[in-house]
Amino acid sequence: MERLLTVQQAAEALGTGVRFPRRLIEERRITFVKVGRHVRIPETALASFITEHTVEPIVTTYRRAA
Repeated sequence: MERLLTVQQAAEALGTGVRFPRRLIEERRITFVKVGRHVRIPETALASFITEHTVEPIVTTYRRAA
């Protein structure tokens, strides 16, 4: 069984306030589970969200004018 995180735990993992994961849930931008009236975020959904929104740096080389 996969571990389910509270909104507070998800916020701590993302390094944000509680409002950000709540907004992700409201906008249906992240997978979540309703347990009664409680909302939980699966760890794999959080990891997937982070992976999908990771931006790789652009590596450029500069040439000096001759």
